[in-house]
Amino acid sequence: MTRPIRSYVLRQGRTTPAQRRALEELFARYGIEFRDAPLSPVEIFGRKAPLVLEIGSGMGETTAAIAAAQPGTDFIAVEVHSPGVGSLLRKIEALELRNLRVVRHDAVEVLSHMIADGALAGIHLFFPDPWPKKRHHKRRLVQPGFAALAARKLAPGGTLHAVTDWADYAEQMLAVLSAEPLLENTAHGFAPRPAHRPPTKFERRGLELGHPVHDLLFRRRTP
Repeated sequence: MTRPIRSYVLRQGRTTPAQRRALEELFARYGIEFRDAPLSPVEIFGRKAPLVLEIGSGMGETTAAIAAAQPGTDFIAVEVHSPGVGSLLRKIEALELRNLRVVRHDAVEVLSHMIADGALAGIHLFFPDPWPKKRHHKRRLVQPGFAALAARKLAPGGTLHAVTDWADYAEQMLAVLSAEPLLENTAHGFAPRPAHRPPTKFERRGLELGHPVHDLLFRRRTP
């Protein structure tokens, strides 16, 4: 069987004692185990509300800030790296965020198996791994197959918000998302940064290196 190409590498980053404790003690409360069946947002959050999936929440600062600022929306963050998951779990606990949960698993598999078609009000993809070397471009997440999958999971009018500070990846994202029949660009090309998206550490680092930051905001077409 052919192994799928992953858009990430599980790096052996150091997990701090506090992050390890969070994984051991808080995941049962704020985490969602991967399953091969669509999840029920009402069962998880105890209400019916717009649902946003964040792919690659990193250390969780931006994820937690957005969830705290939008209490009427429910968020599921998907992250594979232990330090990031532990860090976000600590933030959920500290901020008492009832509208944010975490899945520690591959995002494409989560989208494919755990999210029903048309279930999402939004997908956030902030600063995915750019895989800058040309021979690694096949590992980039935003490819036609991903665009089709993401569009299918969005409700009509739902948005896919992607951000990168790598110019050639931004152009690739723009071309790929523009070619997906179920999606329409909300801007002429790249979009201005929406006020609800806080700057991230990757954004600050990119700007320091002289990399312009590109936001892409696409909408699922209505029938």
